[in-house]
Amino acid sequence: MNTQVIGEFVVEQLRITVYESNEDMGRAAALEAAEIIKTAVREKGVANIIIATGNSQLTFLQVLRELKGIDWSKVHIFHMDEYIGLPKGHSASFPTFLQDHFLDYIPAPAAFYPVVARAGQLESDCADYARLLHAHPADFCAMGIGENGHIAFNDPPFAEFDDPVWVKVVRLDQVSRQQQVGEGHFGGLDEVPTHAITLTIPALLAAKQVLCIVPEARKADAVFQAINGPISEACPASILQKKDHVHLMLDANAAAKAYPGL
Repeated sequence: MNTQVIGEFVVEQLRITVYESNEDMGRAAALEAAEIIKTAVREKGVANIIIATGNSQLTFLQVLRELKGIDWSKVHIFHMDEYIGLPKGHSASFPTFLQDHFLDYIPAPAAFYPVVARAGQLESDCADYARLLHAHPADFCAMGIGENGHIAFNDPPFAEFDDPVWVKVVRLDQVSRQQQVGEGHFGGLDEVPTHAITLTIPALLAAKQVLCIVPEARKADAVFQAINGPISEACPASILQKKDHVHLMLDANAAAKAYPGL
């Protein structure tokens, strides 16, 4: 599978690759993820992965689910976040998204651990998921960047680079909530929950390798701030500049403001 690379850069410690199209980017990310998974299974008999949801991840997930040679029966799958207050099975639920776009297409994994958000049990739900993550150290994490620079649901101004916990309840920024409307997951802003459970920034970056997969022009401002602006919790993704185990993968549209003329 060939992919069209149109630029390769390093900012601080962050490796960045720009691809011609969303499809090229998704294919390259899936191939890199597959190698990480197969290496982990070969070396220690199991792979632990964290994968993101959302429209920006679809090309990656669509290729990854079709690749041959991955023994999914030896893979533990985690994800990043879940809304608080959604009815069970709601189409915007992130476990439902993964079921519909990924899990239904692969052989049964060793385990899929959905983030749950039960009314009256949120503190224990967070603690339980954190314990699972610590018990299964991640070989890789695949994530995106939100339109406001968030990673997972660590929104400005609530993100903490040195968060003392790995999983917590957060209030969602309005820009983040509006993004969910724009992606078609809700009919209007009033339908989007105001709070969620999320993996924190330390939990995401504890993975041995991180693929940050970011297509589309609507992410161009956030990408520019993440790699050209100061490292600040005002743009949570800016912390990636200091991480040499992260590979930021962009399509040409997402990279347009950071690298004009590509």
